[in-house]
Amino acid sequence: MRWIHAAGRGLLVLIVVLTGYVASGARADEAGGGGRGPLTLATAGDLTGYLGSVLEGWNRTHPGEEVTLVELPDSADETRAQMITDLRGGERGRFDVLNIDVSWTSEFAAAGWIRPLPRDRFPLGTFLPRVVDTATYDGRLYAVPYVTNAGLLLYREDVLAAEGVPPPRTWADLERAAKTLAPEHGLDGYAGQFLPYEGLTVNAAEAVYSAGGTVLGDEGERVTVNSRAARDGIGFLARGVREGWIPREALTYKEEESKQAFQDGRLLFLRNWPYAYVAASAPGSKVAGKVGAVPLPGPDGPGTSVLGGSNLAVAGHARHPDSAARLIAYLTSERVQRQVLTRGALPPVRADLYDDPELVRRFPYLPTLRESVLAAAPRPKSPRYDQVSLVVQAVVHDAMTGRQTPGAAVRRLAAELAAVSSR
Repeated sequence: MRWIHAAGRGLLVLIVVLTGYVASGARADEAGGGGRGPLTLATAGDLTGYLGSVLEGWNRTHPGEEVTLVELPDSADETRAQMITDLRGGERGRFDVLNIDVSWTSEFAAAGWIRPLPRDRFPLGTFLPRVVDTATYDGRLYAVPYVTNAGLLLYREDVLAAEGVPPPRTWADLERAAKTLAPEHGLDGYAGQFLPYEGLTVNAAEAVYSAGGTVLGDEGERVTVNSRAARDGIGFLARGVREGWIPREALTYKEEESKQAFQDGRLLFLRNWPYAYVAASAPGSKVAGKVGAVPLPGPDGPGTSVLGGSNLAVAGHARHPDSAARLIAYLTSERVQRQVLTRGALPPVRADLYDDPELVRRFPYLPTLRESVLAAAPRPKSPRYDQVSLVVQAVVHDAMTGRQTPGAAVRRLAAELAAVSSR
């Protein structure tokens, strides 16, 4: 009997231990537990070189949890492809924390490649409103916003001032100045990122959003693009090329090419991200001291930018998810977010930094950027976002090159997006 009682007690202890193990495993599934140890952080190329020094600060104060930085190609498409290859490798994958484009969160979450995260471990209440929405899928938090972004309209302040013309608030203002003032000053009128790649998806979505339309609804399950607003938005871009105030050369522009055209003094107006303002205003730029920035215009007033930026996610096969969550909390702390702006020239997600007088003096576009971020909208959410983007690029490019009318382009866009959503 004593042996039976002892065995019973042993079994009870075993059950308690196993229960605790299962519970801790469940907590680890939300990157809130699961042990600590070294990590690998994967990101697209760090063009300003600031991230290495930020991670050195972590490594000095977190022995045993050192982070190795892996920089992938600058191209978003190549970075995404390499991340997906690693994530599909299961336990053999080497990336623990991923710095992903905000548009990839839904796709990665739906595929089970990244872990859900506990909201209470991160300072979400200190972030700019709207940015947290880019990190959620199906009602759960799957990433944490790290960098935000919104498109701005850069303009030649000296040219508009000489003509007594205010910065554009509407599409009509922009068209009028691009048609008349730009040629008088030997400039092209307006450019964005119009090569068929992700940048064209962003520019097209902004035009549709600014006109009051949408592309997809219900996490990509419903196609909403077949609307007058979409025809107006795509028509605005197509009309610019047809009438010449968008130069045909702009159909080959990505971010860097369009920034360089403006920086070299060849454009009156440019849609780009805030980093282009910093570059155009820097010593050595031909337009330094002559650059202004305002929110993107729309049909009747300020338009709507696409919400850009990146989120930090924990890979499903992460070796040490607790350390991964701790690293993400560190990278979204106020001190590091300040460095994201001052060292990396990237827009932080912390709201209070946009009101800091010292930072506003150093980065005068911050109030305009804050206004643009607060009014911005995310790219269409879909677990098949890569296919959605390819469809938008192809159709809108055909409209801008005159192969299809805006009306025909919108009808084709609706049909092809419906086919993607039904797969």
